[in-house]
Amino acid sequence: MRCPFCGHEDTQVVDSRSSTEASAIRRRRKCPSCDKRFTTYERIDLKMPRLVKKDGSRVEFDREKLAGSMKIALRKRPVETEALEAAIARIEDRLRALGEREVPTTKVGDMVMRELAKLDKIAYIRFASVYRSFETPEEFREAVQEVKAKKRRK
Repeated sequence: MRCPFCGHEDTQVVDSRSSTEASAIRRRRKCPSCDKRFTTYERIDLKMPRLVKKDGSRVEFDREKLAGSMKIALRKRPVETEALEAAIARIEDRLRALGEREVPTTKVGDMVMRELAKLDKIAYIRFASVYRSFETPEEFREAVQEVKAKKRRK
C-alpha cells in the first residue's frame, strides 16, 4: 500500500480489526519513510446494482459519492467515522440483498434518509431538505415535525 503522504511504496500494518458490521477489515498502517499513520478498509468486491436516475439515465453505484453526500449532511455533527462507515455498509448490503441489476436512485435516497435518521436528526433534516427539494418553510417545518413524531414514538 502506497503512503498517501510521501508516496513511499511499502507501508506496515500496525493493527487490524473487523469493522462494526464485519463487512470490512480496518487496518491502521504506518509509513516507515515519513512515520505517518493512516487507515485503510478492506472490503469484499461484489457487483453492485446500477442506479437509475430520475431522468432515466443509468450510472454505476459509487460508494464515494454516497459517502460524500452523507458526510455533507453530517458536517460538524458529533457522529463517529465508524458509525458512518457502518451505515454506508448497511446501505450497500441492502442494495446487494435486493438482488436486482438496477435500482432507482429514489430507493437509495430513502435508505440514506433512514440511516441518517438513526445517526443524527439534524443531518437527516439537512439531507431531506436537498433530497426532497424543499421550496417553502412549511415543507421544512413538516420534515422537522416528522422527526419529532418519530422521537415521540420511541
